[in-house]
Amino acid sequence: MTYRVVWFKRDLRVWDHAPLAEAARLGPVLCLYVLEPAMWRQPDTARQHLGFIQESLKDLQDELKRLGGRLQLAVGDAVEVLDRLHRQAPFFELLSHEETGNAASFERDRRVKQWCAAHALPWREFRQFGVVRGLRERKHWVRQWEQLTHAEQALAPALQAAELPRFTDPWPSADELGLDAHEPPERQRGGRARGLEVLQSFLSERSASYRGGISSPLSAPTACSRLSPYLTWGCLSLREVVQATRHRLDDPALPGRQRQGLEGFMSRLHWHCHFIQKLETEPSIEHHNMHPGYEGLREHDHNPAHLQALMEGRTGWPLVDACVAMLRETGWINFRMRAMLVSVAAYPLWLHWRPVGEWLARQFIDYEPGIHWSQLQMQSGTTGINTTRVYNPVKQAQDHDPHGHFVRRWLPALQRVPDTWLLQPWLMPPELQARCGVVVGVDIAAPLVDLEQATRAAKERVYALRTDPAVAAVQASIVKRHGSRNRSAENLSKPRKLESFAQASLDF
Repeated sequence: MTYRVVWFKRDLRVWDHAPLAEAARLGPVLCLYVLEPAMWRQPDTARQHLGFIQESLKDLQDELKRLGGRLQLAVGDAVEVLDRLHRQAPFFELLSHEETGNAASFERDRRVKQWCAAHALPWREFRQFGVVRGLRERKHWVRQWEQLTHAEQALAPALQAAELPRFTDPWPSADELGLDAHEPPERQRGGRARGLEVLQSFLSERSASYRGGISSPLSAPTACSRLSPYLTWGCLSLREVVQATRHRLDDPALPGRQRQGLEGFMSRLHWHCHFIQKLETEPSIEHHNMHPGYEGLREHDHNPAHLQALMEGRTGWPLVDACVAMLRETGWINFRMRAMLVSVAAYPLWLHWRPVGEWLARQFIDYEPGIHWSQLQMQSGTTGINTTRVYNPVKQAQDHDPHGHFVRRWLPALQRVPDTWLLQPWLMPPELQARCGVVVGVDIAAPLVDLEQATRAAKERVYALRTDPAVAAVQASIVKRHGSRNRSAENLSKPRKLESFAQASLDF
C-alpha cells in the first residue's frame, strides 16, 4: 500500500492543518503521534503539560474518526518509531508542521531528517506560525507574517486511513515518565472543543475588558484571551485565531471597547510570532546569553537558597509570593506578573535566567520555548538591545492590587494584616504583629534581601556592561538578527515600539 505519514507534534487539530490536508489529497494517510520518554525527561516538562496533551489527543482522535481516519499512538524515540513503522509497511512520505521547540526537539528533528535522507524518504514540513526557517534578518518579516495569516485556512479533509496493523505500545503514566507529582488543580483543560469555546467567549464578550484589564492579576484571568495554551499545543491555529479576530473587527456594530481590546490583541498575536522567530533564528539563546558580552554576569553568583525561596513563594514580597501560589493552583498568571517574577529573580535576587526559566516553564501551562527563553533574557537584561526593565514588587502591588484582594486570596495569613501594612508587612512593629497573630519570619516570610539596595546594586552591574565599548559594539549585529521592523499594512504594532513582556507574552 502506498501511504503517507502525518506526524502530529504541537499541532493537535484537524482544522487548518496543512500537512494533513495535503496528505489526504494524495491518498491514504496514517496519522501518528509519538510520546517520546526522552523528551519528557527534559527540565522544562511538567505533569500538567502531559495532562493537557492527553486531553487534546482525545479530541484529535474523535475528530479524525469523524473524518474517516484514525490516530496511531506510539511510544519511544521518534526515529525508532518511524523506522519500525517503515519496516512494517514502507511509506512514501513524511509530512508535519515545522516546530520551534527546545534543544531536545531540535536535535530530534535533526536525527529524523538524517533518517529520512538515509531512506530516500521525503519529509515535507509546513509553516504553522509566522516563523520563517532560515531567516537571517528581519527586513521583510512583517510582510511574510501577513501573507501567512491572510492565506486560506486548510479545511478538515475527508480521510482514507492506511489500513495497517496498530501498535500496542503501553502509554506510560506521568509517574513512569519521572514527572513531578504536582499538577495545578485549576489549570485549563486541553482539546480543540474547549479552545473554540474560549475563543468564542473572548471575541463575543470578554475582549471588552482587554484594554485596561490584562495588567492586574485581579481582572486578567477573564480579561486576557486565555487562548495561549490552545495555540501552544496547536488545538487552534494561529491563522484561524487571527482571521476570526479580523472578522469580528470588520463588524461595524462592534462596541468601541471591544474594538479597542481586539486591536490590542491583534498586536500581541503579531508579537507572539516575532519572539518565536528569535529562537528559530538562534537556537542557542535557550542556554546562552543572546549577547555574548553578558556571559558570566550572573552564572558564578548562583544562590540556591534564593532560587528555592522563589519557587516556594517565600521571597517575603506579598505580590511575588501570591503569584507563585496562583501558579501552583492554576498554571497561569498574566503577563505583567510574569514580568515581575523574572525581574525580581534577575535583579534583587540576582539569579541567572536559565534555572528560573526551567522552573517557570514547568509552571506555565502555555509554555512556548520560542517566546519563553528570549523573554527570560530580555527581562534579565542580557539581550544587549532592550531597555532595562526592573519591576518593583511593592509598586506593582500599589498599582494593581491596592486593596490587597489578590494577595489575601492567595496568602491567607495576610488576611490578619491591617491594610496599612499589607504591602510591606515586614515593617509592622513587633507588638502589632503579636496582636494580629501574624509574625513575620514565622507566619509569613521576611524579605530575602533589602529590595532597594539589592536592586540598585544589580542595576549598576548590568549598566556597567551595557556601557562597555566592547559590549556596545556587538549590538548592531544582534539588532539585525532579532530587532523588530514593525511597519505593517494593518498597523499591528507601532514602528520602533519597545519590546516588553506586555507586548510579547504568550498569555495575551
